[in-house]
Amino acid sequence: MKIWTIANQKGGVGKTTTTVTLGGLLAQQNKRVLLIDTDPHASLSYYFGLDSEELSSSVYDIFIHKAPVNADIVLDCLIPTKLDSLFILPATMALATLDRQLGNQNGMGLILKKALQAIEHDFDYVLLDCPPVLGVLMVNALAACHKVIVPVQTEFLALKGLDRMIHTLKIMGRSLHKEFDTIIVPTMFDRRTNAAIIAQKRLMTGYGDNVWQGMIPVDTRFRDASQAQSPASVIFPRTRGVYAYTKLLEELER
Repeated sequence: MKIWTIANQKGGVGKTTTTVTLGGLLAQQNKRVLLIDTDPHASLSYYFGLDSEELSSSVYDIFIHKAPVNADIVLDCLIPTKLDSLFILPATMALATLDRQLGNQNGMGLILKKALQAIEHDFDYVLLDCPPVLGVLMVNALAACHKVIVPVQTEFLALKGLDRMIHTLKIMGRSLHKEFDTIIVPTMFDRRTNAAIIAQKRLMTGYGDNVWQGMIPVDTRFRDASQAQSPASVIFPRTRGVYAYTKLLEELER
């Protein structure tokens, strides 16, 4: 099972779009895929038409479960999507209380990792959509993953936010005694604007080998896909945005 965490400490850079589109592409390849929403705002859950406040169970139940989490507990929290091999572990606003509840407990950063180990034979891929703040949820998502995907909007303020994210990965790497396999993905690229072109050049200059050589373009079909509650790769397979994510997936698989 491969576990990819999609993270950035800035909102609005394309984390959820990246999670959904990559997950959809993998599911269309007949891979068994689990998407996990670890953001209390529950954008990933809402994307698939799930009202986080009406769910009987969510990822929150895994975090507050007192006994060791087994496969049955995790699988009971999953919800199927329109794609046969694509499932979601949804979020709820209650996740926002976890830092207060778990912040000082030993092992609080490994809860999600242990839960995923319990279902490692049930899925081929797990993609975790992170909140844009460093706390228990992001720590768990980073501790559990094999690869970190950092979407970065190609504009000046997003580049400043990237500095914080890379610093966080260095600190977390020392704490977990691991070096993160990290790929920075330029998103919302509009080649008609000088600002986007300059931001792309600064990314390449500042982060070099960690930056994917391609970019995800501005594409209104992503918004249309979210309204249809389906990955763009399913309903708009020939759009330039989906093509870009297809090329990104090829890079991630290499």
